[in-house]
Amino acid sequence: MKLLYTILCCSLFVAVTNSQDRYLTKNGAINFYSKAPMEDITADNNQVLSIIDASKGKMAIQILMKSFLFEKALMQEHFNENYVESDTYPKATFKGTILNFDTINATASKQQVKGMLTIHGVTKEITIDANFTKTDALILVDGNFIIEVDDFNIQIPAVVAKNIAKKIKVSFDFNHKPYKK
Repeated sequence: MKLLYTILCCSLFVAVTNSQDRYLTKNGAINFYSKAPMEDITADNNQVLSIIDASKGKMAIQILMKSFLFEKALMQEHFNENYVESDTYPKATFKGTILNFDTINATASKQQVKGMLTIHGVTKEITIDANFTKTDALILVDGNFIIEVDDFNIQIPAVVAKNIAKKIKVSFDFNHKPYKK
């Protein structure tokens, strides 16, 4: 598992930048919530890799789909095998730009992040509102947004269509610390 994270880390570093102003977290948190008439579904993932290049205002996030934990093991199995097909599409990614990054400081402020979100092999441009706080020692980022499962070609069988919402609320919380070589 450590080797996998090292490889993922290295690939994101190359993709984002060679700058010295990088902030990193390997323990970012993402939660999703589906409210449906039959049953609410929630899952947590606390192994999210996120990098910010402060010199360019760029952000990259990588999520291993099998790291989502559900309340019920059967939900987790269905999520990985039937919906996001984790063996075929093992990760979700986001690469984008933090708009007005140069205005972020120690006082929490809401900023937009615009970029490309890839889930289930489908890439879509999105803009997310996020709360940012930046000091020399850290960059905190949190917020939430809605995704529609149809936008990412995630098929929901008719037999369980009432159990899974078409719109999913995604919440995130990242505590980035300076990356030191």
